[in-house]
Parts: sequence; structure tokens; C-alpha cells
Amino acid sequence: MKTKAVRLYGEKDLRLDELELPEMKEDEILVKMISDSVCMSTYKLVCQGGRHKRITDNLAENPAVIGHELSGIIMEIGDKWKDKYRKGMRFTVQPEVMVNGKSRTVGYNYGTYGGDCTYAILPAEVMESEALISFRGESFFEASLAEPVSCIIAGFNRMYHTSKKNHKHMMGVKEGGNLIIFGACGPMGLECTDYALHMEHGPGLVAAVDVSDERLKRADRMLRTDDDGPEFVLINASKCEDTVRELMELTKGRGYDDAFVYAPVRSLVEQADALLAEDGCLNFFAGPVDRDLSASINFYNVHYFRTHTVGFTGSTTEDVYQALRLMEEGRIHPAVMVTHIGGLESAVETTLNLPEIPGGKKLIYPHIDLPLTAIEDFRKLGEKERFFEELAVSCDRHQGCWNAEAEKILLEHYQVFYS
Repeated sequence: MKTKAVRLYGEKDLRLDELELPEMKEDEILVKMISDSVCMSTYKLVCQGGRHKRITDNLAENPAVIGHELSGIIMEIGDKWKDKYRKGMRFTVQPEVMVNGKSRTVGYNYGTYGGDCTYAILPAEVMESEALISFRGESFFEASLAEPVSCIIAGFNRMYHTSKKNHKHMMGVKEGGNLIIFGACGPMGLECTDYALHMEHGPGLVAAVDVSDERLKRADRMLRTDDDGPEFVLINASKCEDTVRELMELTKGRGYDDAFVYAPVRSLVEQADALLAEDGCLNFFAGPVDRDLSASINFYNVHYFRTHTVGFTGSTTEDVYQALRLMEEGRIHPAVMVTHIGGLESAVETTLNLPEIPGGKKLIYPHIDLPLTAIEDFRKLGEKERFFEELAVSCDRHQGCWNAEAEKILLEHYQVFYS
């Protein structure tokens, strides 16, 4: 069987290839990819090429299929797995698996398996590691977004607080506490805010900080509800005369128990550190390209007020299961992250230019032929083509967000069969 795949050959050397898949073995599974969300981590990978610490050796001869925020359906099952999986099952994956004690990650280490391809053969280690995960939701794109959402959940799970009475660490954000998010209106920041607003035993105050009125208004429209929940405040830091002072005033001078930084900017790290309450935890979530990025931390507060900092990349399989469960229950809404859709032909340019493309998450549908298109442009495009008018109407019904109904319209229009 032939597949089309976007593969990395070296630094900024992405190519759309057509190749023959090898014959499937009895311990492998053949899948059809339906959607893949473009991750900033992939952009960083493409920029570094063979210098990236996760990438496969000798890219020029062993190009890697990119994309790790993927979803699709199972088409054929090797004999070893026929009692465990079924044809037609919707799935996503935990990207990282272990092989002989070494890490291997989809999107980095495989020549015929990744999110940006039409068909792929899942290697045995994916199933052996319990990394192939079924999804019972209505859409494929939500399954694709399970990976970034699981990373957000992992960030929350990595937070901790301490006690003056003993040396135990209490994991997670402080229940009923004050939580602040810097870079809150980027795609990951939006979902971090969404999760904070809907998590069990969560904070009492969620402060979302950005520097764009337009992005803040979009966040308010998409995330604010009449449901009982924590106090929710949106702040444009660019309009603050003294950002730290004004953000501190929201807590009546107490400070924030938990702070997330979703942009690799020194000043944001330092502001977050200055705002920590006693025993406050700062999570530097944004992965920097600059290996020398550093910031000043107040060590007086580290010593006398027990402030501390954590960082983490990736997620565990349990984090992925939790993300999928929350989406299936409708408790979180990762569609707030998505601003563009496109076909496989658009994946190369989208990935190479990701930081310059405004908006949030870009969804690639490997089996459709569509340039990268902003959701906000559907209405204008619909003046000439009924298909886009249908997409615009659907998104309008869902607070301007991409949704399962719109995805179904898209896949049916391009005759992508998935059942």
C-alpha cells in the first residue's frame, strides 16, 4: 500500500513523499490517519534537524515522518493483537514509548509512522507499551488534541505544595487558591485556562494574562460561562502601568499559589516569580529554543517563603487517558485552541512558518486537498462556495469554534471514509 507522508531530511528540509509501506507483520497494525495537530515542538524539531536531541540518526538517509498529535482509525490488525483491538476503532497515541530502555517518539523517530501521513503501520512497541488508545468522542480532531491537552494536565499534576509540619509534598495546584497564567490566549494557554476553570478541586481564582485585546475578547467569548466555578479575570498586561502591582491587587496582596508561564520570555518568568504567594509554585511550561534562556529568581523568597519552580515536557499515558475522558464527558473544550484547518499539501509550509502564522492550533487533515484556511475566513469564502458557508454556519453555532459537526461536513465533502 502506498502512503503520502511529510518527512524531515535535515534542518528545515521537509518534503512531501509518496512511498510504499512495508508488508505489515503479525505484531503490527495498519491505520488510516484522519487528523494531526501541528505542534510548536515539531517546528523546533524542523529548525534543528539532526541537532535535535530526540531525532533519529542520519536523517538524510532515514527521514522521519513528522506529526505526533494524531488520530485515525484502525484498518488491519496483525494476528497478535486481534483479540485486543478492532477494525474501525478510533484512536490516538501516547507519542513516546520505550524500546530496549531507549525512548522512541512518533514524529521524531519513524520513517513510515507519524501524524502527517495518509496511512501508517504502527510498530509493535506502540501496542506493547499500551500507547495505542481508543477514543469514543464524536470527532477526530479532539483525539488529536488529546496529546497537547495531556501535556497541560501533566503540568498541573507536576505542581506541588509543601507543609511546615512535615516534609511531604502535596501534588497538584492548590484547591481554592489563586492561579495565574501568563500567555493565556495562545493555543496552549487557552486550554490551560479552560482546564483550570473546569477541573475538580481546582483554584478559587483564575487570572488569565495576555497583551492583546482581540485575543482576550476571544478568550472571554469562548471560555466564560454562567456555570458555578472559580472567579475568572482577564488582564491585558500591556495596559498596566505596573503589571506586578496590579496583578497582586487582584489577590488583595496575598499573591498566587500557582503560576504558569506559557511563553519563553524572561520578563514573564520574573513577573510570575514576583507574584508567588508563600509556598507558591511556578511552572515554566514554554519550551525555549534558546538553550541559554535564564531569568532572575528571588532566592530570599525561596528560602523564607518556600517558593519553588517546576518544568516538564511531555505527558504520561494516564494524562492522555484523563484528557480523553474529560473531552468525552464534555467537561473541557479543546476546540478553543483551533484556528486553522488544511490538507496534507499545506503541512510543509505550515510547519516551516508556524510562528509567523497568527492564531492558534493548525489542524492538518491528510486526506483532503485544502490550503491552510482560517476559521474566521469561512464566511467570506462562503460567498463563493456553499461548502465554506456550511462550515461557517456550523462554527457560528459553536461560539466560533471548530467542532465535530464541522469536521463531519469537511470529511464528507472530501469523501474521506472513516467507518
